[in-house]
Amino acid sequence: MSYCTQYDEGCDSGSFTSPVPWIGLYVAASSLGCSLAMAADAFRGFRHQKLWFPCKFFTLNAASLTSLGVAMKLPVDVSTPMPSKTDQLAKFSSTVLMSTIMANFMPSLGAMHDKNILMNVTALGIFVITLIVNVCIQLGTGVIYTLVKEQAIVILFVFVLFVILSFSALAVPTTKKYLELKYSEMQKKVSSEESDEPGKPAAEKLKEDLRKYWVVAETGCPQFAMARSAPCSASGAICFLTAILLAEAELRIYFGHSPPGGTHSDYKWSTYFILVIQTVGVGIGTIAPVFRWFNALRFMSSKRGDKNYKTEFKTENYWIERLVELKERPLALHIGGQKYRKLVHNTKNLFLDLCIKVQILIVVGSKLVLLLPIFITSPFLQCCNSCMGSTKKFNSNDPGTDSNWESRAGVKHGSKLDLSRYVLHLEGEEELPQWVMKNNRDVVNHLIRIGKQQQPKYLIGLLENSTGFKGVTEFDSNQVPSLDSSEPPNCWTLPLVTLTSITIALPNIENETVDRLVCSVSEGLLYSRLVDKNLDARRELRNIRHTADTVWLGVELHRRWLHEDLRKMVLQGNTPKNTLERLAHVAEETVVEFKRNIDGSLKENPLHWPIKVIAANSMYRISQTILLNNKNINEQTNRRLFEQLSTMVADILGACLTSLPHIITMKCYTSTIEETEESVQDAAHLLGETEKVVEIVKQHQLPSLNPNQVVYIDEWRATMIQKNDLLSSPLTNEIASVGSGELHIAIDSEA
Repeated sequence: MSYCTQYDEGCDSGSFTSPVPWIGLYVAASSLGCSLAMAADAFRGFRHQKLWFPCKFFTLNAASLTSLGVAMKLPVDVSTPMPSKTDQLAKFSSTVLMSTIMANFMPSLGAMHDKNILMNVTALGIFVITLIVNVCIQLGTGVIYTLVKEQAIVILFVFVLFVILSFSALAVPTTKKYLELKYSEMQKKVSSEESDEPGKPAAEKLKEDLRKYWVVAETGCPQFAMARSAPCSASGAICFLTAILLAEAELRIYFGHSPPGGTHSDYKWSTYFILVIQTVGVGIGTIAPVFRWFNALRFMSSKRGDKNYKTEFKTENYWIERLVELKERPLALHIGGQKYRKLVHNTKNLFLDLCIKVQILIVVGSKLVLLLPIFITSPFLQCCNSCMGSTKKFNSNDPGTDSNWESRAGVKHGSKLDLSRYVLHLEGEEELPQWVMKNNRDVVNHLIRIGKQQQPKYLIGLLENSTGFKGVTEFDSNQVPSLDSSEPPNCWTLPLVTLTSITIALPNIENETVDRLVCSVSEGLLYSRLVDKNLDARRELRNIRHTADTVWLGVELHRRWLHEDLRKMVLQGNTPKNTLERLAHVAEETVVEFKRNIDGSLKENPLHWPIKVIAANSMYRISQTILLNNKNINEQTNRRLFEQLSTMVADILGACLTSLPHIITMKCYTSTIEETEESVQDAAHLLGETEKVVEIVKQHQLPSLNPNQVVYIDEWRATMIQKNDLLSSPLTNEIASVGSGELHIAIDSEA
């Protein structure tokens, strides 16, 4: 006996359905989340002038599939009667939203790895099949009794979109492989090219290279390749049709002559929220697919006179290459008996042959969807082009036009950078429209302008006080006795942090002056870290870099070096010599204590020393070097020593930042093609930030260093010290004196 039969008088069926409106509100909230994510992608596409609308916020992943499952609650609900107009429209809007979402998912396939594609497409397929079956059940049982034809059409479109998405996913690995190969070739081409103008500044040469790399990265982006494909464009047309069906259904039911609906369902007032939010979501979500469709139409119509349309229906190899490879690859199954193996093999071949035919049908059908509107609108387009041609001809004879002005001004169009040579084409793409090239050029210029607005002003002011790279040799001295037989090497950032800590501890220096130096070093460390991280390919200095970052955090935020309060040292009124001696003594004790308590491999390999020991060793050597080079330090003013150390910091930063052009170029080389666009974007932004910095450091003469020596500050020191020793050696002086004597004899003989 059931609960309600046993307690019939006390059973209130309304209490069981009371939470249903709140469930509907949850469905509306999930639909709103999907709509906002699609709106964010649309806004980002307009903002960055990427009218193919890459997927960043709304992609095919576990989170979006979970939200989608909640948003599709109404069409999969087969048991709840929904008789009113709003209820029926809400079910229909959910189905239309599903087709819109699937069209928006298409480009995101290019950003996935093979394993993720398989899992996400499988999960989406399970949900799509469930949705289709449940809607068909409701159509058969009469739960959906209005908009029956529209529901059937949209459900068919949902199935077609899923088939298009699934078979497009099969071509993604092949497309990526092809693009990666072409990208590697184009990188070598760009790096090997020499500038047409030998005297061109380094910053201008970098800008040219970045424009080239950006075109390569943008046109080689897997998402862009997917977005400009025929199936993705055709999905935009299907999405547009379903949106039109929803708009027509809502107008007809609410404003036309439609049969009156029944009472509200258990969802009650929540269906209004669901209908409104999902309708808005369909409108927003249609923007990106429709723009991709229109862009494809625009491109194909622009070349309609240059190519026979019969060749347009050819299926490119990359669409079926993966399926052909799977067909030719033997199965790894070990099934007993030749008869069964033959049966499995033949079944596999039949299935893959069917898949190949379906793939060809999808590609050809998608191209037909693109070509039909062009055939229909061809007379109108020809008329428009004729009018535009007449206008251009009239304007070309007008002396006030831009083209005539440029010719009078001596502007040579041939001297402009031809970016079309760096476009990555897929098979069947002989060219891309010129607006793509212009957009890429504008994007790079925009990124550089944004970077210029964020230039490191304090760092630039500090570098302008540098007279060269002398500070690289002066911050450490070989005459300072070592605390251990093996010492950790230096990275670029560690001496900067140690020297800045010492300057903070100097007495009688204005707080504003100290704060300005700290801000300058803080800005400089952002770039010196890039140099250390990118050039240290073997990661030998990872622990040294980590030490510098950890110590700098305490210095910048709390004015503390390890456990020493640098501001307290200033207030104690010590002389500069006493301050340096105290810092050296604290550092020496830290290293000695470590050596006393630790044995074994940790002691033998200084690269693995603890952070405080590495920092202490650096403080000891630099403090002792300053004391050694300034024996009469008590007679110096605090200001003079502060300026001396500040100049040393500027010299080290300048030497480090000479590698910035190389770092900017390196950012264009990434391991995966999915990251190339973002890396080139960061490189353009970095160039805008550091263009002035590069100009300043290029004014100083660089020492003769090979690429391996540029990485390490210790190599800089060794090379510069060796050069200084050669210049000051007695043999050099003797040669110089002999040369002057020979000149003197020659003059006398002539006399």
